[in-house]
Amino acid sequence: MPTPHSLTVTVPDAATLVDLRAPAGIRLVEWGLAADLPADVASVVDAVVAPHGLVDPTGFARLHRLPRLSYVQLPSAGYEHVLPHLPRGITLANARGVHDDETAELAIGLVLASLRGLDVCLRQQADRVWAPHQRTSLADRRVLVLGHGSVGSAIAARLVPFRVDVVRVARTARDEPTGHVHGVDELGALLPTVDVVIVIVPQTPDTVGMVDARFLALMPDGALLVNVARGTVVDTAALLAELGSGRLRAALDVTDPEPLPADHPLWRAPGVIITPHEGGNTTATHPRMVALVQAQLDRLVAGEPLANVVART
Repeated sequence: MPTPHSLTVTVPDAATLVDLRAPAGIRLVEWGLAADLPADVASVVDAVVAPHGLVDPTGFARLHRLPRLSYVQLPSAGYEHVLPHLPRGITLANARGVHDDETAELAIGLVLASLRGLDVCLRQQADRVWAPHQRTSLADRRVLVLGHGSVGSAIAARLVPFRVDVVRVARTARDEPTGHVHGVDELGALLPTVDVVIVIVPQTPDTVGMVDARFLALMPDGALLVNVARGTVVDTAALLAELGSGRLRAALDVTDPEPLPADHPLWRAPGVIITPHEGGNTTATHPRMVALVQAQLDRLVAGEPLANVVART
């Protein structure tokens, strides 16, 4: 972590630059990693705030041209896409907490849209068809939230007022003030008992492909899978088989591959709703991200430990 001295910090856009208050001893420079910085600036950059949605490794490769760089702040909770491209000696922080409200909103929205048939109604509206049906209520359902981190906790909290039975699952079992959290080793017994599964685990070697054919087979007929985590957590071929049979439904904010090619069969699969990975991209994103960066700048100047540190390369 940089020690208190005159620090140069890059921020990704003009709006962030305007909304931040630069503490004494901090110089802010706008830089979105889309092009090289001038040599005189690159030589003195201590910290970089990465832009939202950057996945191109070319952008992160430019960090290797910053000899004084020691800290990178991500705008996302996920960070697996960045680690392979960082220089040595970097402290990496994620945006834990920034996207809790947004992602939880979308997760609940996807559940409601699927259960209440809003996708069907929108297609009927386009055809001017009036065809009411009895739909499934979220009330009285049993909903499993797989992942009990910051966002998972926010999703579970929003489910409670809908009068659902919330089943919380994390890597290890524990008791919390909000209720019991089951361990992932209990999934085999839990999955057959739930109506909805919401996936919000990080992408790690342990979670890639976690929702595979066996996992899906354990879900009851008519159950709904909602993925607001990472596309690679779900085995796409296995999910397509279940959707094609009509046994399960799905609502996906993330897919594998991503972006989803125009000719991919997921687009045409029955019983699926797809949104283009926008759970953490709303009007709430900017002010929350600015607040996080502001707090990190104040910590840098004060020589205090940074929040949300997830790796040191």
